[in-house]
Amino acid sequence: MRTRQPIHDREATEVIGLPSDEITPGAHAAPKRKKKMSRRAKIVLGVVLVPLILLGIGLVSAGVYLRNVEGNVERVDAFTQVPEASRPQKEAAAGEATNFLLLGSDSRDPENDGGSRSDTIIVMHLNKDRSAAQLISIPRDTWVHVPRSADGRHGNVDSKINASFAWGGVPLMVQTVEEYTKVRIDHVALVDFAGFKEIVDALGGVEIDVETSFTSTHSLNANSTRRFEKGLQKMDGAAALDYARERYAFKDGDFARIRHQQQVIKAILDKASSGGMLSSPAKLNSFLQATTNTVSVDKNLNMIDMAMSLRHLRSENLDFFTSPVKGTGRIGNQSVVLPDNTKAKSLYEAVRKDDTEAIKRLAAG
Repeated sequence: MRTRQPIHDREATEVIGLPSDEITPGAHAAPKRKKKMSRRAKIVLGVVLVPLILLGIGLVSAGVYLRNVEGNVERVDAFTQVPEASRPQKEAAAGEATNFLLLGSDSRDPENDGGSRSDTIIVMHLNKDRSAAQLISIPRDTWVHVPRSADGRHGNVDSKINASFAWGGVPLMVQTVEEYTKVRIDHVALVDFAGFKEIVDALGGVEIDVETSFTSTHSLNANSTRRFEKGLQKMDGAAALDYARERYAFKDGDFARIRHQQQVIKAILDKASSGGMLSSPAKLNSFLQATTNTVSVDKNLNMIDMAMSLRHLRSENLDFFTSPVKGTGRIGNQSVVLPDNTKAKSLYEAVRKDDTEAIKRLAAG
């Protein structure tokens, strides 16, 4: 396995989706990795995918196999620099419910110029009996208060939520999300939506129901265009990646992209948990390598225990939502997403209490 190289400050800026001129020089660098983030695709929600592909495998053999897989997973220190006094406490009613923060980047996104990179922020709530999960996407440009970074050089200002990563890495992103949602984050996974291509190809393609016809003008195709027709169609990895990253073709831009990313995630989960995947050791191994070779998770996550507790979860038990917003606007010279703080407060209160029906009702409304 090749050795990952450190990501320098400018690359940390580029990964999270902010132009370099919006970040103070010397901003917090991303965690060191064994492989360059700009050259290797990370997994897409591997923490969920790995448990799903263990379906039908005996617990003993699954545990042995997953231990081998887990050796490829990089760990990041997500919580040491998060002041405990500032962290929300878990509700007694939530029991063993678990909250993940999934941080996604698209390090090969051809839509971006000037070196900026698009990113995704998802709060994933697993209910206490592990029978369902809700994934709530927070738009990257959501205007929130970013706490002061651990080094004291950045933050303590209102800004786009993704600025927190560039200013203070994973710990400041955790602190920012916790302050905004009042939901305590238990675990963190770093992913890259550019990994769609390798993962989808390892699965042999996925089926996506395209909501409306459109043309991507920033495609992986040689001519930089790809046409998508409305309706159900099978996509290979390149097509799925083009579908998931396109935003300029839609009036609602990043919101459309969030919906499409969620569609592709669900399609991957459906295919990964299918009987064909489980019955083919070659396909299973190819998929595992594509999804776990470069995953980064927090140091506290026991993937084996989590996989065992989630082995009965199916994609139909997952619900995808977007954090409540009022719309878009401008603050200073920045285009931002304006959060609906009243609705968000009610939604995240339901998350804290592990009230699945209330989460669905409030998120859908």
